[in-house]
Order: sequence, then C-alpha cells, then structure tokens
Amino acid sequence: MKRRNLLLSAGALAVCMTSPAWAVNPAEAFVSGNIQAGFDILNDPAASVVQRRERFAAFLLGLTDVRRVALFMLGRYADGASQADLDAYVAAYQDHVQSVYQSYFARYAGQSLHVMSSRERAPGDYIVITNLTGNGAAPMEVDFRIRTDGAKPLLLDIGVAGVWLAPAQQAEFLSVLAQNNGDIKALSAHLRVAQAQ
Repeated sequence: MKRRNLLLSAGALAVCMTSPAWAVNPAEAFVSGNIQAGFDILNDPAASVVQRRERFAAFLLGLTDVRRVALFMLGRYADGASQADLDAYVAAYQDHVQSVYQSYFARYAGQSLHVMSSRERAPGDYIVITNLTGNGAAPMEVDFRIRTDGAKPLLLDIGVAGVWLAPAQQAEFLSVLAQNNGDIKALSAHLRVAQAQ
C-alpha cells in the first residue's frame, strides 16, 4: 500500500514545482513549462483551496492522454468490450485519477523539480529525468514519459525511483478484472468506490 501511495502521489508532481527555463528537446520543454504553470496554480494566494484543487486537476488532466492510459490498463480485457462499457470505464478512470491528484497535490507544493536530462525511447517517445528537492526531504528522481509525435506533447506515465505508475496501476486493475471474470463494469464500480473513500 505504501508503494502504491508513493506511485499515485507521483501524479501530482508533474505540475507542482519549479524548473529551469532551458530545454534540449520538445519533451524537456513540455515538462519544464508545465511544471512552472502548475506551480503557479498551486501557489495562487488569490484562489481558495477548492479552487486550486479544481484548477490543478483540470490542468494536469489536460496534459495527459487519459483515454490511452485508461485503455492500456485493461490489457487484453479491452478486446471485445462494448464501446459503452469502455466509455463508462474511461470516465470512471478519469474521475479516479483526478481524485488521486487532488488528494496528493498539497504534499509537493513548494518543492522544486529540475529537469536533468532525457532520452528518446523511440521516435517521439521520451523519458525526461528530473530531480525533486525541497522541504528538507532527500532528493528523489522523478521521471516522465512524454509523447511528442501528436498534435501536442502528452504525459503518458510517471516513474519514481524507476517504478512506473501505469504498470503498477495496471497490475491492480487486472487483478480486479480477473476476480470478476473480465467484467469492465466491475472495474468501473471499483474505481468509483475507491474515489469515494
């Protein structure tokens, strides 16, 4: 559970900090620019806590290909599922992720995330390596997987100390599906219950 919380909290890191202005490629520029924009949202003294949470969640979701990540989580269970079930699941997943981001965002406000380097896994598919520091905590590596080959760059995944969020969540989701004979409706209900807790 601690590992899962660490991974889930990483989602909030993407836009909570400051960053250098330079960037070597579009993926680094994307991470650098959006980190500062998110930091400004989280530290806006004119906004209430609720307003900052809502603006932050909407901002972060705007950086993410939510549908792509949500469908990745289903693995083979996506094959043959009805469009209605998939759409309902994607909506539940988006609400779930938004709830996670809202729950964890305050832990990282005021810290600094600096782009250190990046590597291209495949054309348009980058890992951007950053370093999180501040608030007396030991430095921590946080990595972002960014796609730059579409209409705009998109955040696909976040890794903390080499452990990536999407595969970790996928293992949990596949377990729920396996226990429910691959019923995507059951996974959607599971996400709704988790969000309510």
